[in-house]
Amino acid sequence: MFEKLRSAFSSLSKLATHTGLSEKEIDSILWDFELAMIESDVAQEVIQNITSSLKRRIQDTKIRRGNDQIDFVRTQLKDAIRDLFSKTPNVDVLALVKSKLDKNTRDSFSPFVILFLGINGVGKTTTVAKLAYLLKNKGYGVVLACGDTHRAGAIEQLTEHANRLKLKAISQSYGSDPAAVAKDAQLYAEAHKVGVVLIDSAGRIQTSKNLMEEMEKIVRVVKPDLKIFVADSLSGNDAISQAREFKNFTDFDAAILTKADADTKGGAALSIAAVTQRPIIFLAVGQDYDDLMPFNVEQFVDNILS
Repeated sequence: MFEKLRSAFSSLSKLATHTGLSEKEIDSILWDFELAMIESDVAQEVIQNITSSLKRRIQDTKIRRGNDQIDFVRTQLKDAIRDLFSKTPNVDVLALVKSKLDKNTRDSFSPFVILFLGINGVGKTTTVAKLAYLLKNKGYGVVLACGDTHRAGAIEQLTEHANRLKLKAISQSYGSDPAAVAKDAQLYAEAHKVGVVLIDSAGRIQTSKNLMEEMEKIVRVVKPDLKIFVADSLSGNDAISQAREFKNFTDFDAAILTKADADTKGGAALSIAAVTQRPIIFLAVGQDYDDLMPFNVEQFVDNILS
């Protein structure tokens, strides 16, 4: 994964072969670095943030040629990337679920509700099923809400996942109000003491005002504990623009990137976190239910700087 981004960062090796670089020489090397990041689908403001931070850290620094310089540049780059991720809050889904469910009593039960957001074709419904599988294996009861009442086959797709996982799926007919479907699932979970409700939603084009308003209605009706934006890591800058728009409309809490195993660029992971200041919590790395990998910032940084 992320070979392009790794190649972009390796282009900075030129900084580790010179001593006492002038400002002009540093600018020239960083310009090549910027071009490499553009090719890796890193957002422009993120590129500027990283390069300006590196320039401040490296300029006028004089250290010994060789391994000392290589280590120095690597450390400065790691710190610059960590700075971007440091602005995102920590979102531990399992810890949040446990914390809420621990507050339930015999007479009052409230499930943990997660709403999934994103446009068509990013793998949102499959991601719902993958998180359901993870939660079930951790011992939590899960009910799925077929909130995509627009896309042909969406209800059947999520229902089939529910059958395979031996979970309950709540649905209505196509054209029904998605907020009503979500509320039905929430009420079912309350009545049957099912710990987690996962709500699929229609793949909304971010420029469709009506669909965005429909999504806002779901949020108002069920008041989800967590809103997760799902993006296709292969869509590059499109994923970044989608993330911006969904953040504006829904103020989502975290993101999951799908198809990360085929992502040779890596720019989406870096850019979405930096642009929205929301964490990437999982990477979907395959088609099986257990192909959901927790996103770890240190592993990501080590990977692209290896």
